[in-house]
Amino acid sequence: MTYLLPLTPPSSRLGRLKFVFGTCALQALDLVDQRSVTCLSSPSGRKAFQVTGGSGRLYTCFLSCHYCPCPAFTYTVLRRNQGLLCKHILAVYLCQAMAVTQQESVSDQQMSAVLSGTESP
Repeated sequence: MTYLLPLTPPSSRLGRLKFVFGTCALQALDLVDQRSVTCLSSPSGRKAFQVTGGSGRLYTCFLSCHYCPCPAFTYTVLRRNQGLLCKHILAVYLCQAMAVTQQESVSDQQMSAVLSGTESP
């Protein structure tokens, strides 16, 4: 899937992101600039995204179920229902749209460990 906004100046696109996603848009773009998003792929076809947050903590995000284990997602999205997503999930979507996601191949065993939360590659 390709996302292009060829006739829209960058400041207008930024304004649209901020309008829809609020302050988390700028934070997500910062994560994109820092190359903080990695797509882990296993031979069995499983995928997970790992995002290194601003504090250095690693979050494993799942786009298939729209979930991030960060406190902001739990509080803002799940409990208060005041946002659509957290900066980590938005950073994953933005990286995919801009084709700048880091790619890493892992074994099925490593992927199982990542998915179970017992280990990172």
